[in-house]
Amino acid sequence: MSNSLATPDFRFRRLRRTTALRELVRETHLRMTDFILPIFVEEGISEPVAIKSMPDVFRYPEAQLAAVVQRAWDKGVRAIILFGVSTHKDEIGSDTFAKDGLLARMIRIAKTAQPDMLVISDNCFCEYTTHGHCGVLHKIIGDKQNDVDNDATLKNLQKQVVLAAQAGADMIAPSGMMDGMISAIRQALDIAGFTHIPIMSYSTKFASAFYGPFRDAVDSTFKGTRNTYQMDPANAREALAESLQDEAEGADILMVKPGLAYLDVLAEIRAHSSRPLAVYQVSGEYAMIKAGAAAGVIDEKAIVLETMIAFKRAGANLIITYYAEKLADWV
Repeated sequence: MSNSLATPDFRFRRLRRTTALRELVRETHLRMTDFILPIFVEEGISEPVAIKSMPDVFRYPEAQLAAVVQRAWDKGVRAIILFGVSTHKDEIGSDTFAKDGLLARMIRIAKTAQPDMLVISDNCFCEYTTHGHCGVLHKIIGDKQNDVDNDATLKNLQKQVVLAAQAGADMIAPSGMMDGMISAIRQALDIAGFTHIPIMSYSTKFASAFYGPFRDAVDSTFKGTRNTYQMDPANAREALAESLQDEAEGADILMVKPGLAYLDVLAEIRAHSSRPLAVYQVSGEYAMIKAGAAAGVIDEKAIVLETMIAFKRAGANLIITYYAEKLADWV
């Protein structure tokens, strides 16, 4: 009986032997231009307010927004997305289409602070309505009393995105999951002369439990669910159809939100679309990593880098993450 071992025809380990070899054949890479930093701006405060459920994330006063934008730029961040925490809420979120409203002011401040920064306007109504829903509520009683009127919301959304473009936004990012929102936005922007402004659609956005800490971030009083307009987490085929519909309506960039629990959806959209694809690593994902690191059970840097690689490997070109500035030290 021979003591010799059968050897494989090809040894994969040959290319894993040293750091230089592993880096030479690495398939997926991270760059600072992959990341988009969310920034929260609150009216009526003079100092940053820590978000308890999201360590190291703050709501900033308007007076400090310019410095925050410049700090991010200096760290290597090249794109930001703005979220407002309004004190001028009403039933329809009209502050978002007021020329001197918070949404317009944030964009102007950010673009003035660093003109080369790509400033993305998150376009929704939930942070600006008294009820916290993403649009106009039906004015009827019965089972639709807490549901959003899709078409009435689209009309207000058209006003909002034109105002954002006029204020200097480089990109529009509608997040409300209204049917027909991309075609309505594209029409409004084009008529107003903003044919050059791209749309990054929250094209496949799930009704997810991972959003919990975000409500702390925007000081939301929202009660209930958004199940009638955000997607059922169980539906993968519908998830693909949602993004492909937005592509057909003219979306320049598609998005999946949340991230880690929906890598299969991300990969499926990538397999069916050649449009740039974004993913949002949401507040709950961020908070879980922070909690695990604080408990000493995971290596925060290693986990973050691994998750970023997972997003890109699944097909994402762009990653919205609260870790964007920190990644400048790690990438």
